[in-house]
Amino acid sequence: MQILTAALLFTLAVPALADAPKVMNASATRDSMGWKIAVTLSHDDTGWDHYADGWEVTDEAGNRLALRELMHPHVHEQPFTRSLSNVMLPDGTRVVFIRARCSVEGWSGTPHRLDLQN
Repeated sequence: MQILTAALLFTLAVPALADAPKVMNASATRDSMGWKIAVTLSHDDTGWDHYADGWEVTDEAGNRLALRELMHPHVHEQPFTRSLSNVMLPDGTRVVFIRARCSVEGWSGTPHRLDLQN
C-alpha cells in the first residue's frame, strides 16, 4: 500500500508534458520582393503556461532567416495556420526549413523541409 501511495504522489507531482509542437504543413509563395511563408502547427496547448509560441525559417546550415512569434495559446484551435510576409531569402535559395517552438520545451527536434518554387 505504501508503494502505491508513493507512486500516486509522484505522478501527481510531475507536470504533464505535451508533445513538442509539430509542423503539419508549410507553404511559400512570392510576396512582393520576398516570400510569404504559411505554417500549420499542431500542439497540445494547455493555456498561457504551455503553448506553441513561435516558428522559424532557417537555411540548410541552420541560420535563421525569419522568426514568427505566436503571442497567445491556441487551445481550441488545433491545428492552426499562421503566416509571415515579406520574408527575404538569399538569392538562389531553393529550400528552407521550418522549426516550431514551445514555451516550455523550447525548439522542436527535426525541422520540416520546404522546397521553394522559384
